[in-house]
Amino acid sequence: MDSTSATRNTVEKTVFPILFAISFSHLLNDTIQSLIPAIYPVVKDSYHLTFTQIGLITLTFQMAASLFQPFVGLYTDKNPQPYSLAVGMGFTLLGLVTLSQSTGFYMMLISVALVGTGSSIFHPEASRMAHAASGGRRGLAQSIFQLGGNFGSSLGPLLAAWIIVPYGQGSVIWFSVIALIAILILSRVGNWYKGYMVTKAQQKGKTQSVVNTFSRKKVVFAVIILLILIFSKYFYMASLTSYFTFYVIHKFNVSVQASQIYLFVFLVSVAAGTLVGGPVGDRFGRKYVIWFSILGTAPFALLLPYANLFWTGVLIVPIGMILASAFSAILVYAQELIPGKVGLVAGLFFGFAFGMGGIGSALLGKLADSTSIEYVFHICSFLPLIGMLTAFLPNIETRKK
Repeated sequence: MDSTSATRNTVEKTVFPILFAISFSHLLNDTIQSLIPAIYPVVKDSYHLTFTQIGLITLTFQMAASLFQPFVGLYTDKNPQPYSLAVGMGFTLLGLVTLSQSTGFYMMLISVALVGTGSSIFHPEASRMAHAASGGRRGLAQSIFQLGGNFGSSLGPLLAAWIIVPYGQGSVIWFSVIALIAILILSRVGNWYKGYMVTKAQQKGKTQSVVNTFSRKKVVFAVIILLILIFSKYFYMASLTSYFTFYVIHKFNVSVQASQIYLFVFLVSVAAGTLVGGPVGDRFGRKYVIWFSILGTAPFALLLPYANLFWTGVLIVPIGMILASAFSAILVYAQELIPGKVGLVAGLFFGFAFGMGGIGSALLGKLADSTSIEYVFHICSFLPLIGMLTAFLPNIETRKK
């Protein structure tokens, strides 16, 4: 059976094998990316790096992963590229090999920039393919897609504790096998998407589209609010993903390996929370999920700087789960707010999220050098309160035609 016949009549159906393949590829992609912050305690000691330099490594990675994403999404909205995912993973593979052989700060910057470039190609088009395979269940599709990425992110610290900490930076090259597996899977997904585009072209005019009647001014205002919410979420996430290991090492005097386990617990909680936001948003409305997922984090975040080691391990679970449910709902809300621009919206929001994470990491690293890592967590605990701006978002579900 060829690709076209295999995808016939799937424009209106949820194609779970493709969603799971994309999600698993996202898992592999983000496992590789999560190795970057996971090896910070190792390279900080090896190369005598400051927190500011650690922040600059993250900034370089996140900016490379963010700046190109809107342009990739805008281009592929008009010119879909079925095999771009495999090409993007090739950049990631090259960056991974280079990272394992890095001998100093500037070579590490080049390495993480290559990995970031692969990410900037992967995320907008993978999100588009998840949208295509959703069969209208867009929140569920994005949650499945995001679940793979967040679970992959959680594996990085665990793999670092088991492999990189005992065997050193050179062991990073072992993970190139993961990138090769991802390239093979994404090539098959590209075959499906190529057939899907042919089928969709044949059925053009037979499917219903979603149209919103909001004014341009109101759409722009809503997008600005969403981007501010992304800012609050990813600045706070940056404090945890980049500096949580240093926080528990410094405050509670735990080992590097133990700190990686605590980071793993947080990131697994993020993965678990991701699966909730999309389906709940499909059923009850995305605005309510956004409300809960950002503002609901605030009580736990405000308590975290005052908790002992046991309660720190407890509090990071609801923080991760509640905070993670936001992104799928925000992304699908924006895609329904601006119909027909799936790639552009995905690129804009993924890119902005990565950019905020990178800028946040750099600024927080500078702040940690100037003050202390504990002070950083005190300041960041107030960021989820920005979630109150959700009140200004329109109820998009009531305005669909």
